[in-house]
Amino acid sequence: MLFSTRFFPYFITQCLGALNDNLYKNVLLLMVTYSQIDALPLPVDLFINLAAGLFILPFFLFSAHAGAVADSMDKATLIRRLKVVELLIMLCAAMAIMTQSVILMLALLFMTGTQSAYFGPVKYALLPQALKPSELVKGNAWVEMGTFLSILIGTLSAGLLLAVPGGTYLASCLVVGLSVLGFLSSLRIPSMPSQQPKKVRFEPISGLKKTLKIANKQRGIWMAILAISWFWFMGATYLTQFPNFAREHLHADSTVVSLLLALFSIGVATGSWLCEKLSFNHVELGILPFGILGLTLFTGDLLWAVPSIDSFPAQFYNVQAFLAQSMHYRVMIDLFFVGVSGGVFIVPLYAFIQSRSADGECAQSIAANNIMNALFMVVSAAVSILVLSVLDFSIVELFALMALGNFVVAVYVYRQVPEFTQRFISYVLSHCLYRVSVKGRQHIPTKGAALIVANHVSYVDALILMGASTRPVRFVMDKSISELPLLKYVFRHAGVIPICAKHKCANTYEVAFDQIDAALNNDELVCIFPEGRLTSDGELGEFKAGVEKILARTPTLVVPIALKGLWGSFFSHKGGHALTTRPARFWSKLDVNIGETMHSDTVDRHVAKAQVRELLLN
Repeated sequence: MLFSTRFFPYFITQCLGALNDNLYKNVLLLMVTYSQIDALPLPVDLFINLAAGLFILPFFLFSAHAGAVADSMDKATLIRRLKVVELLIMLCAAMAIMTQSVILMLALLFMTGTQSAYFGPVKYALLPQALKPSELVKGNAWVEMGTFLSILIGTLSAGLLLAVPGGTYLASCLVVGLSVLGFLSSLRIPSMPSQQPKKVRFEPISGLKKTLKIANKQRGIWMAILAISWFWFMGATYLTQFPNFAREHLHADSTVVSLLLALFSIGVATGSWLCEKLSFNHVELGILPFGILGLTLFTGDLLWAVPSIDSFPAQFYNVQAFLAQSMHYRVMIDLFFVGVSGGVFIVPLYAFIQSRSADGECAQSIAANNIMNALFMVVSAAVSILVLSVLDFSIVELFALMALGNFVVAVYVYRQVPEFTQRFISYVLSHCLYRVSVKGRQHIPTKGAALIVANHVSYVDALILMGASTRPVRFVMDKSISELPLLKYVFRHAGVIPICAKHKCANTYEVAFDQIDAALNNDELVCIFPEGRLTSDGELGEFKAGVEKILARTPTLVVPIALKGLWGSFFSHKGGHALTTRPARFWSKLDVNIGETMHSDTVDRHVAKAQVRELLLN
């Protein structure tokens, strides 16, 4: 995938863009900070804050319009036009750097932020159109790795360039050269036509409201946006406080600040790569709690990791002296793993937004995400001022408050979107208690209704199938199983449809079929276990007539699935009633074999059983 025509040119283009943005922004800030500009019209601190605000402001002003534009036209064409705009901006920026025209440099920083605001939505909205569903997480992981490493290289390169004679001339040439390379690479991006072409008008206020409303239509997407924005709240706080943290709590100079930035950025890139491995080639929300836990633990540990003031030498540590002291290793490990946890945290969320957005609305959902990200970064600055200046807390105590806030945010998000909790439980079951291998996942329709029929071996069949499907599944389940004390919370929030024999409760029986009809008509996936009960001998039992009744009322696609390896587990009836015998196996291998979809007019209970049996034998 990485070196394919549909991904690699785009990947190089976006990396060069992120590199150029950060190179130019940091060249400007360093020239001001170290007084390389002769006549500065504003105090240095005010100028730096103004520059930061001018770079973020376009995300509020233009993200809504950018999202609508990206959804309405060919994405490759839009990227090429934006790269031409970037080239023009950087030609002017080169002249501004050479002439030390500070007002022009600020204006161009605003223009750079504007170009980035328009590039952001198309950058992510292109991925679900260019990649296969099984490649979406991998694509997002590469994008996050490339972005953070580009940010790191751009930031460090700015300092190195201005430290050498003729550095401003080199910086001017480099920003133009990177723009040219970015435009040339964009020419190789294949056409990505709009799924819903339309004319877009620029409406800053109403457009912003409309964009946020689109994102808020689906609770899961909105919560994912808030979770990503919280990460950027934490990230902005870290990046802003690194210099003071290094000086006040580590007694270190600017070279150590660069080291801390490198550890954090490389950590995010590593976490993005690790996320792709942990997700097993599909959008997996089950790994989010590992990222949340890491952010909380490693951020909180900084409170105890910083060395005592008594250990500080007379002079500030440079990077060599800092690395020579073993007492600093814990701080470095904490910061690296905060980055790793962040990478594990945000990659699945980006992939989730892309995979769940409605056709023609993906870029607008990403635009809403960019708006909220910018808002949270601004709020992070205000919170930092309040905590550090008004409440007089230390920077380390600010980091500890973020760790606590991270836990609160996680609890809120998981209460709002039960699917996140379900995916986590399913992930732990599928990859920690068992080794689940899924074959034929591509046969599950990515959109639209379908009826899944599967054999019934254990009480955790539904949880295993949750992990096998990239889409939420409504399970039709025996009422007694859906009310098991340990699992009823998960089943209830998963939208389980309880059912029982008609002679036991006619009302429950009829209501169940009404709910199945409603779910299928709402283009949902519904799974039934046609045997009607757990197997008592490990063999495939007779399929009941429920399959035919459902298809007669609502014709739809049918997906057969076979569960292999659960017979003999603690949750099956082998050797006694399930959950009553001593667990005899741990991390045993399970197979989920998914067959090709069948049309309802060719399926009855006997055909469905034959298909499941065939999958069991494979």
